[in-house]
Amino acid sequence: MPVPVSMTGYAGASFATPIGQAAVEVRSVNSRFLDLTLKIADDLRGCEPQIRERISARLARGKVECRLSVQRTFAADSTRLNPAALAGLQRLDEQVRQLLPKAAPLSVADVLAWPGALETPALDADALRSAVLAAVDEALDLLQESRAREGAAIADGLRSRCDGITAIVERLRLRLPEMRVAVERKLTERLNQALGAPLAAAASLTREEVAERIRQEVTLYGLRADVDEELSRLATHVAEVRRVVDSGGAVGRRLDFLMQELNREANTLGSKATAVDLAQSAIDLKLLIEQMREQIQNLE
Repeated sequence: MPVPVSMTGYAGASFATPIGQAAVEVRSVNSRFLDLTLKIADDLRGCEPQIRERISARLARGKVECRLSVQRTFAADSTRLNPAALAGLQRLDEQVRQLLPKAAPLSVADVLAWPGALETPALDADALRSAVLAAVDEALDLLQESRAREGAAIADGLRSRCDGITAIVERLRLRLPEMRVAVERKLTERLNQALGAPLAAAASLTREEVAERIRQEVTLYGLRADVDEELSRLATHVAEVRRVVDSGGAVGRRLDFLMQELNREANTLGSKATAVDLAQSAIDLKLLIEQMREQIQNLE
């Protein structure tokens, strides 16, 4: 089954090149966009454009750092002395001795360190580029596997919290009739105590007319305080979160939007709370949504 992809991961690979043993490391953390930093050895700098293209094609979001280093090897059997450079060095040495007879003679190390004294075979740039890009592809494969594993763990956590939200919604649905009756009874008692006698005395209304007026006020209040619509929207948003998570891939932005919608419904539920249970449920919902939101920040 497809899984969401985390933006956090690490991968590395070592490989041989025509100039020596090299290594590539790729690490990424969460970011709103693709923020790519390359740190490449000078010997491999010519591969930078292709490396950028490969990373940009594979990763959509994240702060990504790619390092490439190389340990040059000295191939003695393929290195030759340059007779022309040595002849020039000899002429210079003779001129120096004419001016400075007591100057120390050149050592072998001095001769080999002279620019151009050694000749090396021409570098096969295509072979070097192929080796580097193959290693980058391998590191990106490993990075994606690492990000997918973490994404799967995050997806499991999101599903678990969706279960928690669904349980709260279902529990509230079962208790809604009971809570409505309790609230209406309590409100009716308070209105009768506060308004019954004054209304009857001031307006010369009958007790039945006062009771009807109170009933209308209670009904109106009950409509404003009804949370059935919020519970339905919470259930709809949770179902959409599950669908998006199960679809896999780069789902971070979509899930982040759904967290905003869930949080809006939880806030509305809390503002309409007419019972302690309802207020506590709104707090529990917001806690679960915040936990989900924090995890979603890590998804691509």
